Amino acid sequence: MNPIQQKHKQYLVPGVAPYYEDPLVLVEGKGRHVVDSEGRRYLDFFGGILTVSVGHAHPRVAEAIAKQAQQLLHTSQLYLTESIVNLAERLARLTPGALQQSFFTTSGTEANETAIMMAQLATGHQDIVALRHSYSGRSQVTMGLTGQAEWKLGGAGMALPIRHTHNAYCYRCPFGKTPNRCGLECAKDMEEFIRTSTSGHIAAYLAEPIQGVGGFITPPPEFFQETVPIAKKYGALFIDDEVQTGFGRTGKMFGIEHYGVNPDMMVFAKGIANGMPIAASITTPEVASFYRGPTISTFGGNPVATQAALATLDVITAENLVDNAKIMGEVLRRGLESLSDHYPIVGDVRGKGLMQGLEFVRHDKNPAGDLALEFLERTRKQGLLVGKGGLYGNVIRIAPPLSVTHQEIQEGLQAMNDALRTLYQNHSDIQDVPSTRIAYDAP
Repeated sequence: MNPIQQKHKQYLVPGVAPYYEDPLVLVEGKGRHVVDSEGRRYLDFFGGILTVSVGHAHPRVAEAIAKQAQQLLHTSQLYLTESIVNLAERLARLTPGALQQSFFTTSGTEANETAIMMAQLATGHQDIVALRHSYSGRSQVTMGLTGQAEWKLGGAGMALPIRHTHNAYCYRCPFGKTPNRCGLECAKDMEEFIRTSTSGHIAAYLAEPIQGVGGFITPPPEFFQETVPIAKKYGALFIDDEVQTGFGRTGKMFGIEHYGVNPDMMVFAKGIANGMPIAASITTPEVASFYRGPTISTFGGNPVATQAALATLDVITAENLVDNAKIMGEVLRRGLESLSDHYPIVGDVRGKGLMQGLEFVRHDKNPAGDLALEFLERTRKQGLLVGKGGLYGNVIRIAPPLSVTHQEIQEGLQAMNDALRTLYQNHSDIQDVPSTRIAYDAP
């Protein structure tokens, strides 16, 4: 254990648990690669949890940060800056529907809390409907919104008026369906769920277009077309959580654009500023009119962070990175499906754009978290960094920066193939696992 690892263990709380048996100490990043303290270079296919959207240390973003830091580092929201209003205007132009007014914070947790508060004030209701397998943050409220026990820190948030309905986990459909026989039972169940498990007066329905920490669970296109009108029937505002799916990640500017519905609110963080701490909640002027103060976020809309966000959005446009995410995502998806065909322990391949998940299983779809963890270690040895998630800890999350190249996709696929081949050589109990991958529409 090197000195950095020793100090991490001594001075940070044990809940902050880094990946790998021998945790990485990263010291440098450039483009799609990072370098550790021993000088080893890795192809980064996780990007700081889907946060490094345009590549590590992108010159245009780095220049905007440095220039602003030398001019004005901090003001608070008690004063106006040009960058905060320019970013708010940009978000109003980019987002669908009538969304126009933003409130800036520093994290997705705060953005979700803000949106919930806005919805409760605007509707006069308290009940919140969220989805199972979801993740919304680490505060009392957002742990309550989260649909995974592991992330609730011993029951935090459980007393809040939040209820969790079925998500569209097609690979593990609770109704025993497959995509070719799907009757959207998970979505249609929402009305009975509201009438039996809530007060019947809903403030908000909050959902991720693709569930991030949940394991990149990707609903069919009709899921939101069915659930959003049901929620609205009972008074809810639809909050679209784009913390992980926003700004080109899925091959469209926003994940919800794959589903044909317009949200009443959207929340952003992560990829909006390529790693700088900034988040936003945006809504319509009508809903925003109920959010009267006094209220403030001391660091929300910081001049350095807003300039980083503006520069990141400029890069996404100038380098056509939304289109690149779509095209490279299709290349990545075809390669991952080929791996699944060859190695059936990859029971499911799912996602959109550059947000793809691999679910590891044994016989009868039994979750294989140990195989996913070993795969994580073995890809690291191959010079590739990926993520892990899912309720059962058995999903590998793959999300390179939007600027990833065709060659880098192929390098990543080769590293994953090598890791899977080694897994098969070392585990005789998985060599006869039958294929359980289900067929989806084209990504």
